[in-house]
Amino acid sequence: MIVCTPTWRANPVRLRLADLADRDANGDGARFVAAIRDEYGAYARRVFLGGLLGCMGDAYQPEEGLSADEAAGFHGAQAKALAMAGVDFLFAATLPNADEAPGMAHAMAACRIPYVVSFVLQRDGRLLDGIPLPQAVATIDEAASPRPLFYMANCVHPRVFETALASEVSRARRLHERVIGLQANTSTRSPEALADAMLRLYRRFRTKILGGCCGTDHRHITWIARRAREYNRSIL
Repeated sequence: MIVCTPTWRANPVRLRLADLADRDANGDGARFVAAIRDEYGAYARRVFLGGLLGCMGDAYQPEEGLSADEAAGFHGAQAKALAMAGVDFLFAATLPNADEAPGMAHAMAACRIPYVVSFVLQRDGRLLDGIPLPQAVATIDEAASPRPLFYMANCVHPRVFETALASEVSRARRLHERVIGLQANTSTRSPEALADAMLRLYRRFRTKILGGCCGTDHRHITWIARRAREYNRSIL
């Protein structure tokens, strides 16, 4: 199981606007979630804590994104604070812009712990700024050292994700080996329907990390886990 810190907007600008610039908000967020995890005894060893970062601007307005050089400097302090708080990995999520993402990757790579990059995708397999997903992944993999542990998409409905990976623009060789997870939005009231859609991604693309984003709660996660367990038992 993966859980993330409540720090998606805890960057230097947002902290200053919230009068929290003198507080270790990122460290507090990491310690808060770690304390909950540690209440679960032996199972806690199977829970991985992600230090969550977001883009500087509106995640649905790619034109507000930073350049790679600007992003490397801007996100460095938050990445370092989360790493120092003891998270298992860093997680840059809901990224609409192929320029800011490489800079964030550099900032996270400098912390020398595993890190993950997650994009917002359109049905045609492109980021919101129009850059094809394979191009965005290749750019970061070639520029960052070490490269991301893997890539994901989030804040995307599973049907959009499925169409994106199946589209012509995303038929890059071995792309599914680098993009292995989805935190899905849900536009249906049925947790079962979302779970069925997520299981289809697992069967079709071997999408290994299946989770929830906007509109989901514990019911959706429960049904995703139930469907995955049923499927795994059926093929044994």
